[in-house]
Amino acid sequence: MTVLVVDVANVVGSRPDGWWRDRAGAATRLLGELASIPGELSGPDGRPVHVEAVVAVVEGAARDVPAPHGVRVVRASGSGDDALVCVVAEMAGDAVVVVTADRGLRARLPAATPTAGPRWLRDRLDEVGGMGPGGTG
Repeated sequence: MTVLVVDVANVVGSRPDGWWRDRAGAATRLLGELASIPGELSGPDGRPVHVEAVVAVVEGAARDVPAPHGVRVVRASGSGDDALVCVVAEMAGDAVVVVTADRGLRARLPAATPTAGPRWLRDRLDEVGGMGPGGTG
């Protein structure tokens, strides 16, 4: 089983599509797209990975967004990075892939934790019918 752990603020902020005008709305749209992820995907290394669960870490203005069915939403009371590191630590022994472009956050993860950037996630969402080329999130 692989769990996809998503740094929502980082993924939303990776595309200059006006997300800053409605952070909560952009996070809500991305969470809705993430609900389509569980299943067989091409992993960050190109090999197939079976994603059985998605955990999305939200913070700030997006902290109170609704959680769609099939996505566990972790609502950071402070730093989203701190919350994400805690989530990954709690999953010790489980296979995880963390989605973030934040180098500082990546450095705080346990050694050998697989990571992928927002582009990888957006490409996977395109494959499963999520975000299209003009999509938001």
